[in-house]
Amino acid sequence: MQKRRLSGRRPLLLAVGAGVTAATLAAGMTSAFAATVFSDDFNDGNTSGWSKSGGTWTVDGSGVLNQSNAGSELARQFAGQTSWTDYSVQARVRPTSFGSSSALVGLAARSTSSTKMYRLALLGSGRAELQAVNGSSVTAIGSAALGIGTGTWYTVRIEASGSTIRGFVNGTQIASGSNSLAGAGRIGLVTAYASGGFDDVLVDSSGGGTPTTPPPTTTAPPTTPPPTTTPPPAGWPTPTGSQKVDATIPVSGSFDGGLKRYYGIGDGGQSESQDPMFELAAGATLRNVIIGAPAGDGVHCEGNCTLINVWWEDVGEDAATFRGGTTYTVDGGGARSASDKVFQHNGSGTVYIKNFRVENAGKLYRACGNCSTSYQRHVVIDNVIVRNTDAIAGINTNWGDTARFSRITIVGDPDRETSICVKYKGVPKGSEPTEIGEGADGVNCLYSPSDITYQ
Repeated sequence: MQKRRLSGRRPLLLAVGAGVTAATLAAGMTSAFAATVFSDDFNDGNTSGWSKSGGTWTVDGSGVLNQSNAGSELARQFAGQTSWTDYSVQARVRPTSFGSSSALVGLAARSTSSTKMYRLALLGSGRAELQAVNGSSVTAIGSAALGIGTGTWYTVRIEASGSTIRGFVNGTQIASGSNSLAGAGRIGLVTAYASGGFDDVLVDSSGGGTPTTPPPTTTAPPTTPPPTTTPPPAGWPTPTGSQKVDATIPVSGSFDGGLKRYYGIGDGGQSESQDPMFELAAGATLRNVIIGAPAGDGVHCEGNCTLINVWWEDVGEDAATFRGGTTYTVDGGGARSASDKVFQHNGSGTVYIKNFRVENAGKLYRACGNCSTSYQRHVVIDNVIVRNTDAIAGINTNWGDTARFSRITIVGDPDRETSICVKYKGVPKGSEPTEIGEGADGVNCLYSPSDITYQ
């Protein structure tokens, strides 16, 4: 599996970011929620900044930290400050062997000693369990059956805020509870009677925020797009009429526009904070609508939403912004003339884009790289026609985003200049994300040559 190359840097510890003062840092992040305070991708080939306790640890040639002694009762690497209180810690974790169903590979937070910590354990039984560990006493805060297996990368995260501890696997919350075992402490990478690999460790002082997703109703992020047989539309529809809009139209339930053109909000440009044309409440559906110009910030989804046969003739700030919820579906329709991006994903969860066409755009989809909350986000793009577009999707690999592509047809691009999947390093609000690569990697950007057709 190809390693995601990031910066090749040594661990970054307590770097001042937006909204974090030097006094706050000196106090050990006791109250600030704003910055990345530690990160390590092991691309420098060493474990500088970490302290080992047990196990056999090496950094391999692809920049992955491995613990190879599957017979070790408890192997740990610790980093950070014992004074850290409210934060989130995230890492990519790959179990390579389990000695038993109770063997584990995992991540630790608020470790006050080598045997006292909160631990999110990937177990040989296939479960993920958030634990409060105090010596030989292990209390389960919560768990979920995820079918954990060897050889697979999992993005694991612990959020600690006050006495509330939450655990996430691949962006889905698997456990949450109140526990007073430890109010502060270091981070750790751990195994017990197991071997595994670790990569892309990130500690953020915004970890005490609200849950990024509700407790799981499914056990893993999507691996395949929903089945579809509908072809992308062959051309752009003719409006059945036009209606000027002077204020945002709220939608609860279902709104069918009968292919009428709606226009009149904003200035038609890229200026920030324009009002949307439609604002969809959680669970709402918008269908058979043509959005003309000016269109402001297009459509806002405040929760789960469905857009069916919606067309944007001239995208303004964005065509649609997915702000809350966990599942958003765009089925049919199209968008053109988007100087930046068509779909902006600010919330958590997964966006499905299918049976769609995009023309003259910067990107079809972008996972927000500098929003106030840094969620893990996913997009599944299927059966889409692309013309004169710089990139199909942009994601933040350091947050574990994924983009899956199938049945993509790119028209009029003989030099194959359209990027399929662009990778960024997401950053705190107030900074600008940096591009760190592109292309299929089997981890974040998921497609094969047969998924892309050029015409």
